[in-house]
Amino acid sequence: MEITRKLSNAKKATQFIFFTCGLGISSWAPMVPYVKDRLVLNEADLGFLLLLLGLGAIAMMPVSGILMNKIGSRKVIVASTFLVALSMPFLVIIPSFIGMAVVLFLFGCGIGTVDVAMNAHGVQVQNLYGRPIMSSLHGLFSVGGLLGPLIIGFLMKSGLEPLYAAIAIALLLIILAVSQYKYLFDSDFEKETINQFTQATEGKSLNKNKFQWLNGSILLLGFMCFSTFLSEGAMLDWSAVFLRDLKDITPEFAGAGYAAFSIAMAVMRLLGDRIVSKLNSKTVVTGGGLVAVTGVILIIAGSLPISILGFILLGTGAANIVPIFFSEGGKIPGVSPTTSISAITTMGYAGQLAGPALLGYIAHLFSLQIAFGLIAFLLLAVAVIYGLKKNI
Repeated sequence: MEITRKLSNAKKATQFIFFTCGLGISSWAPMVPYVKDRLVLNEADLGFLLLLLGLGAIAMMPVSGILMNKIGSRKVIVASTFLVALSMPFLVIIPSFIGMAVVLFLFGCGIGTVDVAMNAHGVQVQNLYGRPIMSSLHGLFSVGGLLGPLIIGFLMKSGLEPLYAAIAIALLLIILAVSQYKYLFDSDFEKETINQFTQATEGKSLNKNKFQWLNGSILLLGFMCFSTFLSEGAMLDWSAVFLRDLKDITPEFAGAGYAAFSIAMAVMRLLGDRIVSKLNSKTVVTGGGLVAVTGVILIIAGSLPISILGFILLGTGAANIVPIFFSEGGKIPGVSPTTSISAITTMGYAGQLAGPALLGYIAHLFSLQIAFGLIAFLLLAVAVIYGLKKNI
């Protein structure tokens, strides 16, 4: 009875943490134009700052696994949330380019760390729960991502200075994280359950090899995460440009594609656990990948309404692929979930960060349609590879 209550509380707490992370990341988006104007930045300078945010996240992702193995995921989750929250007010008051670069790098460090820790914790809760929960967790992350800009925008529209709006969000992040701390698994319980789960499923203890990142299953899942995250990053950075330049949509409506993609993804992730339970992970990844590929083809080849439908299909198909990969990563024989999730997340976010830049280079050499074609090819590769594999 005690373990059932502990598990139920841990699941709810993890849901709050996913929501908190989505809220924290997305709250930065409405601040970007304000920062650009205040520091008088050109597009190249702003691009460099945004790159530092991503580099901060990627730099901390491998370190997150080490920290979780030493002190447990809940301490890492709360500490990194504090770093995100404490960085946020400085994002709107730092007066220099160098200062902003440092703060954005630290902000990215916090985001990357909490992202790995919450996914590792979510996988452990799911392993004990005995049924899929990762899709709904990522769905709540998406809900937080949709609400962040709305809350910041509402506060600013109500006459609140950007600094005070940032402080309000920062306090909310801290309150959410601290309130859930006691319900998250402590480090002793995590170590015990990880070993018990590994021995029960594979009959052997965790592998202590320092080069667990080179595990073939980790590298395969990492590649597939890289490909899927690349498609998400491409939609964020290139969808509006694609619609404006190639579909002749007016600039004020150029975000319609990404909005359609994001809403479809959030809805499907909230429904994802039930879908995975009724079908299976192979059907969801393979079928979802093919739906996503169809969506990209419609985006490229269709008229404007057909292209918007393509964005919806892409979000629908891709929504539950990454949560399944995280679930698979938490069950690799002999590898701690904290290690595997940090590795897979790092490779995935490398795709989200470097992918849009790669697409920009391809678009410059050839065309934006060819660049989007690469997205379709990679998603098709994910569907085929996962469909043909026997097990991870």
